[in-house]
Amino acid sequence: MNLKSSNKVDTNRWQLEVAVDAATFNNAVDHAYKKQKNRINIPGFRKGKAPRAFIEKFYGSEVFYDDAINEVYPDALEGAVKEAKLDMIQDKVDFDLVSANADGLVFKATITVKPEVSIENYKGIKATKKSAEVTEEELDSELKKIQDRNARVVTVEDRPAANDDIVDIDFEGFIDDKAFDGGKAENYTLTLGAGQFIPGFEEQIVGKKTGDEFDVHVTFPEDYQAEDLKGKSAVFKVKLHEIKMKELPELDDDFAKDVSDFDTIDEYKADLKKHLQEHKTEEVQDDVDNQLIDTLVESLQGEIPQAMYNNKANEDIRDFSYRLQNQGLDIQSYMKYTGMDAAKMRDAFLPQAERQVKIRLALEKIAEIEKLAASEEDIANEYKKMAENYQMEIDKIKAVVNQEDLAKDIAVEKAIELVRDNAVVTEEAPEAADGEKKETKKVVAKKPAAKKTAAKKATAKKATAKKAEDKTADEDSAE
Repeated sequence: MNLKSSNKVDTNRWQLEVAVDAATFNNAVDHAYKKQKNRINIPGFRKGKAPRAFIEKFYGSEVFYDDAINEVYPDALEGAVKEAKLDMIQDKVDFDLVSANADGLVFKATITVKPEVSIENYKGIKATKKSAEVTEEELDSELKKIQDRNARVVTVEDRPAANDDIVDIDFEGFIDDKAFDGGKAENYTLTLGAGQFIPGFEEQIVGKKTGDEFDVHVTFPEDYQAEDLKGKSAVFKVKLHEIKMKELPELDDDFAKDVSDFDTIDEYKADLKKHLQEHKTEEVQDDVDNQLIDTLVESLQGEIPQAMYNNKANEDIRDFSYRLQNQGLDIQSYMKYTGMDAAKMRDAFLPQAERQVKIRLALEKIAEIEKLAASEEDIANEYKKMAENYQMEIDKIKAVVNQEDLAKDIAVEKAIELVRDNAVVTEEAPEAADGEKKETKKVVAKKPAAKKTAAKKATAKKATAKKAEDKTADEDSAE
């Protein structure tokens, strides 16, 4: 097999002329003969016993060519792409047969390749870093959430339902005096004021008492998921069985002992603030990284094939489907529940897919310009980390994670580190007690402590890591 020629025929489209030698092609023809001979009848021979030469004489010398071409074509094209030093992407391939005979096979294939892109001014990008200081309001808000999670639910008997109460109701919906599908439930638990139902429903339960039966009049929103209910006026027959409320615990030392390993509320609050600080620091750095990434995406120049966006969207949808399966739900059911179809699902994933493709291309170009590459030590360390993360032997990781792909991912990560290290970041000081912001200052961004930033998550394709993850899942399912 060899590459006869390669020519650019359009934007991101190349035509390759590929030759497959006589021996390789004849071997593929022989494989096709052996697969098909048991289905071929030739006068004078029992079924499956006719020699290849007799079958070719009876049906024509090209009788097995189609299957033979299908056999050799994938490897021949892959080899030609590598020889031409092209980076082919998954897209339509236009195939043209030049010749097929005893001398071998010659074909032309027009493929789509990754685009030639350019990027400038990736050093010195300006970004604003928000204050990472945890305010008392944020600490109080987190405490209230924890307090709410540890609340005791008690039955209310001496008053009507109010916002934040938990009610147990039966209901059935009617449009023009006819019940509609999905509009009926018994002993349904609803938190008033949480916005779980369509606008106006929960508000009309407020003020009602246990045992009351009443009508709730609502209008479905124009953007409601169910087409047959959009904009329709409906009446729900409701019966209120029970009213409950959350009884919040006191924020005292006993509370601290119940929810933590600390003996006092002050110790617990100090530890909680520390963890909030760590989380907020990561969020702030992620925000800076995303500002840098936004600038890179805007600076990227080049005509990107739509197929790259589509392929990434499909990959993201597959990943989403796997996550749904882990939760016991298949994607078809999910689309049914959300009123989506395959086209709407693709449309929902495309914007983020386009962004991810552009990020990857931008960082790959920076890595190329700056000659950033993965060293043998980098690759060995990454394999070691992956083996530890997935609890697999390194040799097994190497069997499923392509070293070339891994090296590309590492180079991309080095590129975002270079962008970050050379950024000019304006730090916002926290608000003073009087509500005014203190003076801000500019600094050259330094590499933060090792962690997985938002930019790194967005940039690293990590198909390599995903292969290891899929391998682990396969082994778990086999046990």
